[in-house]
Amino acid sequence: MSLSSTIRLSYLFLGHNATRTRSLPLGPTSFLSLRQGLSGLRFCSAIPPRKSPKPVKARRRAEETDGEEQGGNGSLLVKESDGRDGRVVPTELHKEATEAYMSYAMSVLLGRALPDVRDGLKPVHRRILFAMHELGLASRKPFKKCARVVGEVLGKFHPHGDTAVYDSLVRMSQDFSLRFPLIQGHGNFGSLDGDPAAAMRYTECRLEALSEAMLLADLELDTVDFAPNFDNSQKEPSLLPARLPNLLLNGSAGIAVGMATNIPPHNLGELVDVLCVLIHNPEATLQELLEYMPGPDFPTGGIIMGNLGILEAYRTGRGRIIVRGKTDLELLDSKTKRTAVIIKEIPYQTNKSSLVEKIAELVENKSLDGISDIRDESDRSGMRIVIELKRGADPSIILNNLYRLTALQSSFSCNMVGILDGQPKQMGLKELLQAFLDFRCSVVERRASFKLSQAQQRRHIVEGIVVGLDNLDEVIRVIREAASNSAASAGLMSEFNLSEKQADAILDINLRRLTLLEGKKFVDESKSLAEQISKLEELLSSRKHILQLIEQEANELKSKFSSPRRSALEDSDGGQLFMRDLLRYDK
Repeated sequence: MSLSSTIRLSYLFLGHNATRTRSLPLGPTSFLSLRQGLSGLRFCSAIPPRKSPKPVKARRRAEETDGEEQGGNGSLLVKESDGRDGRVVPTELHKEATEAYMSYAMSVLLGRALPDVRDGLKPVHRRILFAMHELGLASRKPFKKCARVVGEVLGKFHPHGDTAVYDSLVRMSQDFSLRFPLIQGHGNFGSLDGDPAAAMRYTECRLEALSEAMLLADLELDTVDFAPNFDNSQKEPSLLPARLPNLLLNGSAGIAVGMATNIPPHNLGELVDVLCVLIHNPEATLQELLEYMPGPDFPTGGIIMGNLGILEAYRTGRGRIIVRGKTDLELLDSKTKRTAVIIKEIPYQTNKSSLVEKIAELVENKSLDGISDIRDESDRSGMRIVIELKRGADPSIILNNLYRLTALQSSFSCNMVGILDGQPKQMGLKELLQAFLDFRCSVVERRASFKLSQAQQRRHIVEGIVVGLDNLDEVIRVIREAASNSAASAGLMSEFNLSEKQADAILDINLRRLTLLEGKKFVDESKSLAEQISKLEELLSSRKHILQLIEQEANELKSKFSSPRRSALEDSDGGQLFMRDLLRYDK
């Protein structure tokens, strides 16, 4: 690949007192000669932006007192600098380029292109969901314009283009892109034909119930760390406290710098089952896991051919899965026995309109024989592409040629790469599930610790109020004799051996809460808090109890949101076609 661009190199000749700038056109063989010819030069980093000009007198004084030293021959010697004073810093070009490019690559990897293993989200998706949560766009609340959400995300959390944010929002609402959409869309959000979504000023959105239950339920309970946003004016979560491995549930795709990820979606019910198997038996083999989750479950259905690619992907994190569209044969005319192939489902990420056009093009070019007509009869009830066959045509031969020549059979290249502990990593199924379980244990532990702290603080206050209600007359006397609020608080603390918080709580109590009925409520609350504290302490005492709670919460999601598998699995030779499958032999 030739380089047609021109690189401007600022360099200093050793022993000279002038800085020169040249434009050096670099061709495909220029690097060696450049390196040999300019071996005596010191390459410098880019000069900072030019400052506003100073008055003439100020410039002259600066020139006279500038940090320059006279050499032995009267020439000027340039002092070494760290660049903070606005000078050019000499540095090696390859070192500077390597460090800068590595910095850029890590920024793309961690900040844009790769999802986190723990919550399965890229930063833009996480920020969209969090912004919608902050806006109160719950699943049972009214829709709000997508432009409002995009503006919130851009202004507070994601300093990038609005198109990237809106495209990400649209994809999270498409039931043909995500197996379990995270956002409810209202309006035109695109189609399988590749039609784009309407502009953000027309469409509306709100959160799906699954997003609230799976990703946002415990966000306010100190379950994850929050970090400052780009201008340090807001706080945003570094992760969402996912209750299921969303990275496997909805999959992910992204191209970073030097690496990419492509993870298929799976069925929610099967994913919960395999998670429970790993909870009960951490040493479970891959074959044991496959009994409960035999393979991916694509939102567009289709038929997965063979399991060799699935096994390889789940074992190493990389594999190739063959997917075919689902078809039926339909008799059009009983007299002439003319038949038609009906395409009901297509492979994941296949454009339906392009598929129909490709088949028509093959028929027109006579690359595919035996087809008399093709039409798309898809509607709201489902997909239906009708391919009418000529009289005497063999449907199996036609289908096999469609598999070979069109996207009716396609491959999904698994590359299960995600961010774990701040680094991109390729993982197999078991390693990915174990990483999620470790994260989920941390979330449950932090949630329990937060609730325990809150319960202990509340119990401390309630116990003080109960003491005050039991000695109400004495409390009133102390308060009436006190000269100020601080004196009343100090008197209660010394008289009844209370803490400052307990004394302040007694002083803040309303008179209506001094009745016998209200007093009984405080006693009951104290008992309830004691039971809650005991349960939380028991939960935190054992990882086994934490795993049991994780299993219980996962099964609750399964009972509420699970749906039947869409993609069928077929034991075969992986969709391989032979000559006998493509040609008809007359006896």
